Formats: sequence, C-alpha cells, structure tokens
Amino acid sequence: MPQNPILALQQQRLLLEIEYHTEREAYRKQTETIGLERKVKRGDAWYPVRGGRSYYNSLNQLVVEVFRTADTDIEHNFEYGRPICFFRINESQGERKITYFKQTCTVNYVDGDRMVVIVPDSGTAAEVQNAEHLGVQLFFDETTYRLMFDALDRTMRARGNRLAYLRDLFYSHAEAQHFTFAPIRFPWLNSTQEQAVNEVLRAKDVAVVHGPPGTGKTTTLVEAINETLRRESQVLVCAQSNMAVDWIAEQLTDRGINVLRIGNPTRVNDKMLSFTYERRFEDHPDYPQLWSIRKAIRELRQQRKRGSDNYHQRMDRLQGRATELELRIQSQIFGEARIIAATLAGTANRLLDGQKYATLFIDEAAQALEAACWIAIRKATRVVLAGDHCQLPPTVKSLAALKGGLGKTLMERIVENKPEVVTLLRVQYRMHDSIMRFPSDYFYEGKVVSAPSVGHRGILDYDNPMMWVDTAGMDCHEEFVGETFGRINREEAQLTLDTLERYFEKIGRQRILDERIDVGIISPYRAQVQHLRRMVAKRAGLKPLRHLITVNTVDGFQGQERDIIIISLVRANDEGQIGFLRDLRRMNVAITRARMKLIILGDSSTMARHPFYKKLLNYVKSIAQGHDPALADNDENENDENENAI
Repeated sequence: MPQNPILALQQQRLLLEIEYHTEREAYRKQTETIGLERKVKRGDAWYPVRGGRSYYNSLNQLVVEVFRTADTDIEHNFEYGRPICFFRINESQGERKITYFKQTCTVNYVDGDRMVVIVPDSGTAAEVQNAEHLGVQLFFDETTYRLMFDALDRTMRARGNRLAYLRDLFYSHAEAQHFTFAPIRFPWLNSTQEQAVNEVLRAKDVAVVHGPPGTGKTTTLVEAINETLRRESQVLVCAQSNMAVDWIAEQLTDRGINVLRIGNPTRVNDKMLSFTYERRFEDHPDYPQLWSIRKAIRELRQQRKRGSDNYHQRMDRLQGRATELELRIQSQIFGEARIIAATLAGTANRLLDGQKYATLFIDEAAQALEAACWIAIRKATRVVLAGDHCQLPPTVKSLAALKGGLGKTLMERIVENKPEVVTLLRVQYRMHDSIMRFPSDYFYEGKVVSAPSVGHRGILDYDNPMMWVDTAGMDCHEEFVGETFGRINREEAQLTLDTLERYFEKIGRQRILDERIDVGIISPYRAQVQHLRRMVAKRAGLKPLRHLITVNTVDGFQGQERDIIIISLVRANDEGQIGFLRDLRRMNVAITRARMKLIILGDSSTMARHPFYKKLLNYVKSIAQGHDPALADNDENENDENENAI
C-alpha cells in the first residue's frame, strides 16, 4: 500500500531518534563499563599507541600521526571521518584509571597500523605526542545522525521542487517517467545487463539494478555510468560505506574516467589516493604558493601585536590571496572531474555546497538507511539505485527501531512500489551451478542461472561442490566469551581446520600453490573469527598456504569470492537457539562467496529446527546422494540426520 510520504518520513524520523538514543546510550555504557581489553578485541580501540609527527594537511587541517603498537592482528573499525577520543591510563596501587582528553578528534585516514587524526589545536597535538600509556577509541558519531535528521526534515518540508516530486513518487504507485528510444547494443554484456543499462538511460526519475551475487552488478553499473557520461558532463556516485565507494571508484578509474573522491579511501595506496581531492589539491601547480601563504599566516598569528593596523592589513591581504587561490584550485579540480564519488553522508561536505547533478548513482543501496539516501538525493534530478536487498541489510542496533521498520531501505520501498523500474540481473559468473541453485530458488524465485563457463567448474573430478559436516553428537559446544563479546565453539573451530587440511591433502599442496587456490573461512561470530585466526597462525601444516587463507565475518566477505568457502555456524545448544543467524540474508552472502567448493560446519540438531537451515541441509544431502537438488524440499532423508559428513 502506498503511504503518505510526509507521515512515513515522520515515522522514520521517530525511529531514527530511537536508534540514535539507543546507540548513544550503548556508547555511554561501553565507555563506562566495558573493559579496555574488550574494546580492543572488538576493534573499537587501540591501546597502546604512540604519537608521531604533526603537520598541516592540504586542507589546512592540523593532523597528528598515531601508531598501534600491540594487537596488530585485530581488525579495527576506524575509518575516514569517524570521531575519536584519546585517553591515557594511570596505574597506581594496582588500580587502572582511564582519563579521556577533552577534545574530540576525527580520523583523516588509516593505513594498516598508522592512523592520521585531525586535531582541533596544537595543544591537543602536543598532548598526543608526549603522552605515556596513550590509547584511542571510537567516539559516538553525532555528525552522521545530524545529517540524516536534517535530510529527513528538508525532504518533508520540500514543496514544488524536484526533491518533493521524487519523495511523492517513491511513496506512491504513480508511474515513473522515462524516455523512449530504441535499445542500445552492448555486445560485451549479457541480455539482462544490457537491458539494465538501457533502463538506466531511459529513466527520467528512477531506475533500480538488482544484482544477485556474481551477476556482474559492478560491471553493469560502470557501463551505465560510462554511457550516462556521454550525455552528461558530470555525475555523482555514492555508496553507504567508504569501502563500497572505493570499489566502484577504482573500477571507474580503470576505465580511464576522471574520478574525484571526496573523503579519504579506506585502502590507502597510491592508486586510491591519486583520485582524492586532497592529493589533487596538493599536486596542483598553485599549491606551493598557497602553502607559503598559509605558513606566513600562521607565523603572523604567532608574532602579532594586538591592535596593530599593520597586522590586520597584512592578515587581510594574505587571507584574501589564500582564499582566491583555494577557490581557483578547487574550481579547476571540480571542472576536470567527470565523476564525483563520496559516501552518502560525504555528499554533505562543504566542497559540494550548492552543487547539483542530473544523475545520482547509489551503489550497495540495500545496505543504506533511507535517511542517508536523502542526504544525497537532495543534489540530484534522477536516481539510480544498485544493490541486492536479499543480501546484507543496513545495521540497526535498536530492536524497537528495527521492528518499527527503520531497516526497510529506500531500494526495497521502490522495488515494492515500482517493480517496472527494476531490472534483475539473471546470469551469475561466480559459482558452481549446485551452489547457486539453492540461493536462486530460495531468494530469487529461481530466476538466477549459471553462465555455462562456471556451471560445472570444480577443483577435483567427481567432487561434491557442497558438503555439510554435521557436528551433532560430536561434543561441539558453543560458549559465550565475555572478553571478546561473542560466541565461540572451540571444538567446531578445530574441526573446521581439520576439514580444510584433509581437503588440501586431496587437492595436493603443490597444486594449491601453483594454481593459487584461495580459501575463505567465514563465521557469523567475531569471537569465532578471532579464535580461528589465531589457530590458523599457529598451525604448522597451514604455514606455506597461509597467504591463500582469509578468515572473516560474513560482513567482512561482502562483495568478495573464493575458490573454497568454509562456514563455521558456531551455534550448538539444546534449545535450538540460533540468534541473529535467523537473518537469512547473511547466510545468502556466506553461501554465495564460494566459486567451486562450499563446506558448512554446523550442529543439525540445533540448526535444522529452523526451516531455512533444514531445507539447506536436505539440499546438500540430495547433492551428496546424486539426487536432483530440486527434491531437497521433501523430508524423505531425515533418517540420515546424524551422518557426520554429507
């Protein structure tokens, strides 16, 4: 049913406020009660760190370097734009006291174990450089919430303009406008990819590219953007996360398109940095002159004599010249760019003030809260969304807000209200056909098919592409580990690596090295991931192959693929409790990372109480027994429930 857009957005705002207060309260509790070790293990803090040099970056912000000196194997959550706070630890008489610095700072970028932090003043920089027992932790992010609230308010207030038109259109069944022209041929794309590009070009208002795993969503999107640039001088390309923006920006750069990245990339290397605004600014021929003027301004401030007319005249002259140069450099950089790439929140950057774009592309739109999308939509005439609402959803921490519908994305809303603007990409190029058929049937109405080149590709002859190692009755128990904030199943972790080593022996270690057969070990639980990483690092038998093995959470594997995927489900209890594994979109992501071999480890007596996992277990059994997987829905094989390896 179509909704009144104003009432629906008011409801969203209320739910967003609930989420805001939930997250702020969680942060307060975490700061006050959660131990430092747990924060470090969760990736929300670095301790200890040491301060490095301080300097002014190209945007004239004072920054200071900090280096992580311990726990360097733990994945962290620090990234560009996130607010942070420094703290020092005083230990006396066996007690540990944490003292927080008063000033909040901002991450400029992170490169491995080095972080560059924007600080408000030189006093904070000196404090960081000289402090002993120094640490840094994430701070509650007010800014992004403020931007989302502001975007919702502006969208609700909009009257008689393009923003009001798009708002009313997205919340109704009114027909979206489109151009009419003969389809353009793209012989290097398949038919649904070609159709998607044409639908994007025809859309006057909105188009959705629905890309299930392995169907070439990025390839299609890059082609659509490239073709749009034949008709428009500049387009805005966004995604929810910095990582997703980096990925699409890198693909566009590889096509020879001039991309300007607003905000800093998460992967800091020369290729990624070369298209950032900061690097372009520093590389401009007028920058040395601007740097000299800024230096003169700083020196003049330090030696000024209050009330001196000469001081004010000199300062006004220098500042006027600096502003003139900045605007000239900025104008030239923006004038040369064809793509402006930023996160959704990043489009509120002052550099984009007053800018308007004919087309906005939002990649990974199914992972973005609707409020975040409206931040960017304000700058656009038409919107193209790409993603897959059957994969990872946006993160919502408040259960009440989630139940109220905050997790429903703008992409889902448009798919429901306007199915005619959606193009489903139907041919996948990643997985063996047997691996693909289960998610295709369960999530995509059986519409996704395998490309002939990958459908029967395998590692070993006569190998089953899917296998379930059933841990029921094998003394595998889940535990709750407080320090690492999560669940762990030590026996299952051991069995996971035993299973991998046995499979390696079948393939042959030399062949694995020669052909670079890569492996992803996935667990939904971060504690299990960290435990598995430590075990992989210690296993002598895996040492020569360690560079081919990645261990991560489901979220960490989003957008990636491996030849072999092993999933450790962890849950094993008498009550049949499976927690957030009930969010089946996560399992869709986990299953569809595998190219040729998928191995699942799980307790059937716990997991199969849920209908999805029961279907999946029966499906894997049917493949192992040489039956048509289409028969996997019936339960005729339930007497084999306790087979340990299927």
